[in-house]
Amino acid sequence: MLQANKQTYHPLVSIITVNYNNTAVTCELLASLQHISYPRFEVIVVDNASTEDPTREIINRFPTVKVIRSEENRGFAGGNNLGIQAAAGNYLFLVNNDTEFTEGLIEGLLEVFATYPDAGVASPKFHYYFHKGTIEYAGYHSVDIFTGRNSMIGCREKDQGQYDAVSATPYAHGGAMMISREALDKVGLMPELYFLYYEEFDWCEQFRRKGYKIYYQYKSLIYHKESMTTGKNSPLKTYYITRNRILFMRRNVRLPARLVFILYFICFTVPKNTLQYLLKREATHLKAFWKGIYWNMKNIRFESLNA
Repeated sequence: MLQANKQTYHPLVSIITVNYNNTAVTCELLASLQHISYPRFEVIVVDNASTEDPTREIINRFPTVKVIRSEENRGFAGGNNLGIQAAAGNYLFLVNNDTEFTEGLIEGLLEVFATYPDAGVASPKFHYYFHKGTIEYAGYHSVDIFTGRNSMIGCREKDQGQYDAVSATPYAHGGAMMISREALDKVGLMPELYFLYYEEFDWCEQFRRKGYKIYYQYKSLIYHKESMTTGKNSPLKTYYITRNRILFMRRNVRLPARLVFILYFICFTVPKNTLQYLLKREATHLKAFWKGIYWNMKNIRFESLNA
């Protein structure tokens, strides 16, 4: 409820972002917060054991920001969970540090929770920061049971208002997702076994199993610089995308569809990717790909949450 006794109620929003060796980018995000009009929010920056502690620099420039320094890199989920545990907000807004806020972003997301009682998570529309006016995200398609992949609705399309409708979506965008405190208390923290990639998909599955829906809000817009931390085509990304794609399917897809995915992966994905990396002479990516597969073979104890 955003209205109370004919006066506007402004719930406290905890804005949480994770920094890892990217203090300049994080400070650009924090600077964008100075230009929004929403009156009641706190900001928490979690530093994931960066080489140089950014605490003093951030606090000197942004004195109201709370900085939490982790002594180890806990990944995307672990870093966000540290921020969540320190947050006091009625709503928690997890954002990538390589994003920039626009006016009305917070208000639009809060409107979703006021309008839809079943809302557990809400994400805004994404535009590419370096190509403003071009959509990155306007919701997600469901994960394909054969391939274990999915795609973003509207990705790389010019924004002409074609996705200007609030809609339920299978998954929030991990780069900006607002969660209600009420839903969080029932679902729990983001699953940390993923470390990087697919954790928000698994988390959204958990919200949906508890009866909540995920919403896309077109009225809220955020700009995304995309892959500033891991790089667009890094071996680290190859490893975690491979590892967690398999892990997600193991945890969230029922039999016999899970067997269909395994057969597809063995018969098509493995030979295709192996040949591709060999032809391109990308030995580090080939090693990362097979390392991601081996991790799942070694860690068979992670049972499905949706058997």
